[in-house]
Amino acid sequence: MTSEKDLIGTDIEAYLDRYQNKELLRFVAVGSVDDGKSTLIGRMLFDTGMVYQDHLDQIRRASTQEGMEIDLSLLTDGLTAEREQGITIDVAYRYFTTEKRKFIIADTPGHVQYTRNMVTGASTANVAIILIDARLGVLQQSRRHAYIASLLGIPHLAVCVNKMDLVAYDKAKFDEIRAEFTAFTAGLRFKDVTFFPISALKGVNCVNRGAETPWYEGPTVLEFLEAVPVLADRNLEDFRYPVQYVLRPNLDYRGFAGQVVSGVVKAGDPIMVLPSGKQTTVKGIDVIDGELEEAFTPQSVVIRLADEVDVSRGDMLVHASNAPRVGRSFDAYLVWLHEAGLDSDKSYLLKHTTQTTRVDFDEVKFRVDMDTLAEVAAPTLGLNDIARVSLTTHKPLYYDAYAKNRATGSFILIDSITNNTVAAGMIVDEGGSDDIATSLRAALDSNVVPRSQVSARERHARFGVRGAILAISASSEARGLALAYAVERRLFDEGKSGAVVGTDVAHALALKNAGIVGIVVTSAPSADAIAFTMPDGTDLDAMVTAVFAKLAEAQTFV
Repeated sequence: MTSEKDLIGTDIEAYLDRYQNKELLRFVAVGSVDDGKSTLIGRMLFDTGMVYQDHLDQIRRASTQEGMEIDLSLLTDGLTAEREQGITIDVAYRYFTTEKRKFIIADTPGHVQYTRNMVTGASTANVAIILIDARLGVLQQSRRHAYIASLLGIPHLAVCVNKMDLVAYDKAKFDEIRAEFTAFTAGLRFKDVTFFPISALKGVNCVNRGAETPWYEGPTVLEFLEAVPVLADRNLEDFRYPVQYVLRPNLDYRGFAGQVVSGVVKAGDPIMVLPSGKQTTVKGIDVIDGELEEAFTPQSVVIRLADEVDVSRGDMLVHASNAPRVGRSFDAYLVWLHEAGLDSDKSYLLKHTTQTTRVDFDEVKFRVDMDTLAEVAAPTLGLNDIARVSLTTHKPLYYDAYAKNRATGSFILIDSITNNTVAAGMIVDEGGSDDIATSLRAALDSNVVPRSQVSARERHARFGVRGAILAISASSEARGLALAYAVERRLFDEGKSGAVVGTDVAHALALKNAGIVGIVVTSAPSADAIAFTMPDGTDLDAMVTAVFAKLAEAQTFV
């Protein structure tokens, strides 16, 4: 077969056609700080000839370590802060190709504080390469990243015991690390775990086999990546087609555009539309080059149906004999991605496949301690936390367990006020009815109790005031109300939230729980109220000032 290098010079169209039809493998490099992730990726790019000469010259000039001709880690660590500190901070994506496959690499940071960056880079990977420093052995961060890679559903794990040159390529040291890490990964969900003794700096067993390890008979890292099965990992059993767009260019054509996220569909197949439950058949499958007899994941196509059933964006086409779960309440693992912590008193937006709905938190069941991997109680979640939660959506979702289908088992949470993505979620399947009609009816008939979309924490952040009950007593209700309304006016003028509720103590309590100062006139204040008595004959302005001093003393204003 003609080599690719020869084709580039003689038949560029043949080269592009061969490149287009190559199998794509996505892999992510993870591990603890300074274990050599960037150096390994740089070595693979360098040894496969995937570095342009001008880039290579630039890296040589930027290499400052004594005795080193070229610092290969600089091929991926492009940020100034990364080069100054010698660490990876953000996810770097690199692309290269060999005769057998094309690759997309995600080089992710090793620091605990950048866990969210690691999750982002690993979310679409087929293989996780985890590096372990041969001198240091298995660290907590090594276990943490292996756990996250397993949680994200990455099927294959390649464990590279790096810096073997610094332990004289000691087979006993390699065997010790392999035994310890094998015991740890036995409880995780990887299909296979493969170990490699390497030196990324010297290029041993990365792309080329090294004579320094005659005792190692396995493949190099590149040979493994070229041979690891990818197509076998695709879900070709469960047809799922979230509708992205309805195409109606003329009166004679109506098609539904989207991506086959899993499974296979053929012309003539019986189809069910969710959430309506209507059934029809596939009339045709179209792409830009014409009509197909069948489509499979991950193709993007347009499907035409035999009957004029109602289908719109956010609906899903499935085989009636193999439907997903349908429901509003489910458990999921969350990775919290934002500096602002979870506020379980408000609703968030949940983006799942092509539909978006509001979602409420029912319970944070536990948080995973990323040092010990133990399950610990947690009232809330902060940046980089991983936890299991119970959620209820305002509209039915059509989902599978993440372990079964990464496309329909994953979602993101969005803050409805700031529009920031705050969390990534993976659905846990707890069973349920396999009868799709029963599931649909239950999901559509169930009522979601409306909940405030503004929490007390948000009001506190916006207005600088905590919820409270201000109970005013005076010689008459009219005098008490006069002071109450004067205080309400000053709260408003100072940009703080407060409202007079007359004599309704229950209403004042509701305002307090919502993060508002509820002002009530009563001679019998509750135990948690801020009580203020208005003497007869006192100046109203002076009383307002005194009330504000008492509110400040109670730390209502922050």
